[in-house]
Amino acid sequence: MSSHQSPSLHVSSESFQDGHTLPPAQRSGKMRAGGKDESPQLSWSGAPAGTKGYAVTMFDPDAPGRGGFWHWAVLDLPAGVTSLPAGAGAEGGGHLPAGALQLKNDGGFHGYLGAAPPPGHGPHRYIVTVYALDVERLGVDAGASPGKLESKMAPHVLGRGTLTGIFER
Repeated sequence: MSSHQSPSLHVSSESFQDGHTLPPAQRSGKMRAGGKDESPQLSWSGAPAGTKGYAVTMFDPDAPGRGGFWHWAVLDLPAGVTSLPAGAGAEGGGHLPAGALQLKNDGGFHGYLGAAPPPGHGPHRYIVTVYALDVERLGVDAGASPGKLESKMAPHVLGRGTLTGIFER
């Protein structure tokens, strides 16, 4: 089943609305964009039958350089988990459900890195994607890059949903 035919999950957030500006909490403090590097609250529903786990990523396709910028990647979320509280992506992973793990973002640490587009670069899209997977564990090493996660995940995706935040400075 190709990704274009996979059923859609409904994804929502108390932190921001789809297509709207990311609030300060979801922007980066580490990269001096006036934020808190707090991962957004997320809820999802509509997972297809056979879903055994989830993964969540946040990607900026508008970042300069090759291939965009990965801000967050969480995998091995249990099938019973259908939401994450704001701040679940804190560095170290202590706020994630048992068994879940975060990969290193393109800023170089395991956790959520807030939005921080280059000043004057125009609006960037921060695409949060929730993937419903047919496996409990993807078997991806915590040291893997989020870019590698996509290819590893591809054969296991049963459904997906996205939410996009916008930010420019």
